[in-house]
Amino acid sequence: MLLTITYNGKKTQELGYLLHKNPDRAQQFDLSFGKAYVFYPEVTDSKTTAALLLDIDPLDLARGKVGSRDRGLFDYVNDRPYASTSFLSTAIVRIFGTAMNGRCDKRQGLADSALDLTAVLYSLRDNGDTELARELFEPLGYTVNTSRSQLDEQFPEWGDSPYIDLTISGKVRLADLLNHIYVLIPVFDKQKHYYIDEDEIQKLLKHGEGWLSEHPSIEKITRRYFYSRRSYARKALDVLLADDAENTDIPEDDSEKEIRTPLNTQRLEAVKNAVIASGASSVIDLGCGECRLTSLLLAEPTIKNITACDVSVNVLEKAAQRLHLDRMNPHKKAKLTLMQASLTYRDQRFEGFDCACVVEVIEHIEPMRIPAFERSVFEFASPKTVIITTPNREYNQNYEHMEENSLRHSDHRFEWTRAEFKEWTEHICNKFGYSCVISGIGDIDEKLGTPTQMGVFTKNE
Repeated sequence: MLLTITYNGKKTQELGYLLHKNPDRAQQFDLSFGKAYVFYPEVTDSKTTAALLLDIDPLDLARGKVGSRDRGLFDYVNDRPYASTSFLSTAIVRIFGTAMNGRCDKRQGLADSALDLTAVLYSLRDNGDTELARELFEPLGYTVNTSRSQLDEQFPEWGDSPYIDLTISGKVRLADLLNHIYVLIPVFDKQKHYYIDEDEIQKLLKHGEGWLSEHPSIEKITRRYFYSRRSYARKALDVLLADDAENTDIPEDDSEKEIRTPLNTQRLEAVKNAVIASGASSVIDLGCGECRLTSLLLAEPTIKNITACDVSVNVLEKAAQRLHLDRMNPHKKAKLTLMQASLTYRDQRFEGFDCACVVEVIEHIEPMRIPAFERSVFEFASPKTVIITTPNREYNQNYEHMEENSLRHSDHRFEWTRAEFKEWTEHICNKFGYSCVISGIGDIDEKLGTPTQMGVFTKNE
């Protein structure tokens, strides 16, 4: 992951003063998601280039650090070490923060001046949208050049790469250049590696001050910057488009604040309540992940025994750390068992539980393996209650960041519509002797339903 900034002119070595990084030596910075290096591959009187290189190990992230998406091949095989994404934006503000603010005590006049600068962003994902880079950067006064190669020269039928190398040049203050790049990288990337909260609105307003409100693509930039957080995009636009340009504060009227409970929290609460309503005293959490549901159930006095199962040993190790298993209350620890196993194979350890929970798991199973999953859970384990949640594919239309016909997670093998889920539950009931009640979880769309659908199966007496 590489960004270079080149200053053409006279006494260009002074770029080191503006960036607050000495051209005579390379510097290393430890970040929560890897290491960053700043060095100068070229230093002359007429041309100086500074480079910011990020070294990210996807395996390191997948073992529990920032940005892991949990489960599946994506955590191990991805573009993170190479592509310019929100990791690079975070590194820019962390390493060049003073330069972004336009401060340079030793060369303040230079920091306030428009300089002949060229920046190159390597491997920026635009998914083949050839005009996106020009749409974003040309209104800011840059000359824009992009280059794109084939995915593999030996296999031309695979087509072009979804990545470009982007070069922007112009007469611009260094602070402005850095802020433009910081804001616009996530417009390409669309998916930030960290949790998004309302503080992100103020970040956008700060780094977009003086230029974003004038940009002809302001709505597109703001919407894609927040991708699925449409309420945040609306709040930011309300400020950016306000008639009073000096009013950059978000209204503090509590009655107008939108207080939303995250979907995953709603989902886990719904499953927990369904477990309690079933009267179960022993529960198996199949595909437990980080054991968030398990943690909730451990706090319930009516649950006497809970087993958390996952196919990934690494995930179970991470779950043990999250649960603080080494110093857990002895009473809770006695209730808990962590177990590595696959849901698509018969396992006698699955048997004898009152309730089995399968939360956002079934869609990760290959369709051809679903019959094996059905037998493993409903025929062989055969608990009194089975609770399954899965995405409602119809609701995906409400997520602005999603491409048409795409799935919510790169590791999803399929996603069911409401009709398809209902048909599957009826098949289970007829074949294995259960009855099922289906309900929705999350915000309700009158036409598209809810984002999550839940089936509570009860074994017929």
